[in-house]
Amino acid sequence: MEVDREDGRTQNQLRPLACSRNILHRAHGSASWSQGDTKVLAAVYGPKAGTKKNENPEKACIEVIWKPKTGQTGKQEKEYEMILKRTLLSICILTVNPNTTTSIIIQVVNDDGALLPSAINAACLALVDAGIPMKHLAIAICCVAKSGYVILDPTKLEEQKMKAFAYLVFPNSVHSVLPEGSLSVQGEPIEHGIITSVTHGTMSVDDYFYCLDRGRAASVKLSDFLRRSLQQHSTDSSKAG
Repeated sequence: MEVDREDGRTQNQLRPLACSRNILHRAHGSASWSQGDTKVLAAVYGPKAGTKKNENPEKACIEVIWKPKTGQTGKQEKEYEMILKRTLLSICILTVNPNTTTSIIIQVVNDDGALLPSAINAACLALVDAGIPMKHLAIAICCVAKSGYVILDPTKLEEQKMKAFAYLVFPNSVHSVLPEGSLSVQGEPIEHGIITSVTHGTMSVDDYFYCLDRGRAASVKLSDFLRRSLQQHSTDSSKAG
């Protein structure tokens, strides 16, 4: 079933992507990520000595602070902080810098849909920029399901109109940099792995699996974009040096 979207995109078409690293000089690592008119900045500070209360001192600790574009941090932002923290904990190597805390600050510049996935992608880039040890990168995408069809990377208006949507986070590549011999992510084969899955609204099982299929296919495109961006940054840094 074909769906007409107000911005003229097809169901599977992503908005224009843009990203950059090392944009904040006082942070240990930083990045920006844009999808259409949605833009997020991420800054990494640390690792710093010591862990937060109730954290395991034998491992590195990660904290996430979400700053909305305007107003105070509310219930939605706290939920985003929790989801982002759990996602980053699953992809970072926590045994390399035990008894330390790394802080990730998320600043929303503009929200026109798919905000949390954009923040996850920005945070991953910022962690790379800061040199934080990671098992692999993560690629996040938002899928909206309604009446048996799925659209990718919705705008804010599309999110509001649709019955349900899912935030999905996949490994950046089937050729992950997981330690040799580790063939799974959270118990699933790496080629079918999913790191984080969050749904909002009422979604049928069939619609959810449609979202998974579409999201996994889109993650390949996002992974290619991320890889080219990292390679371009490395080339530019070599020339600058």
